[in-house]
Amino acid sequence: MQPALRITTKVLPGNKIEIEIPEAEIGDRVDVFVILPEKAATKKRSVIEILEEVHAKLPPKSASSEGLV
Repeated sequence: MQPALRITTKVLPGNKIEIEIPEAEIGDRVDVFVILPEKAATKKRSVIEILEEVHAKLPPKSASSEGLV
């Protein structure tokens, strides 16, 4: 069975990663698998939905605040 090594790292500037493999020697060929984390799907909303949500959160206007009294 082939030896495997699991390494967790962060993406560096330029969308690059850097890994160190102490068991390898210079010139060795290795296979690298990158598994990206799952990101929560964002629901796209229409402008109308956003405006309705904002409007629903606003306090109701009274007749005196609208200058109708």
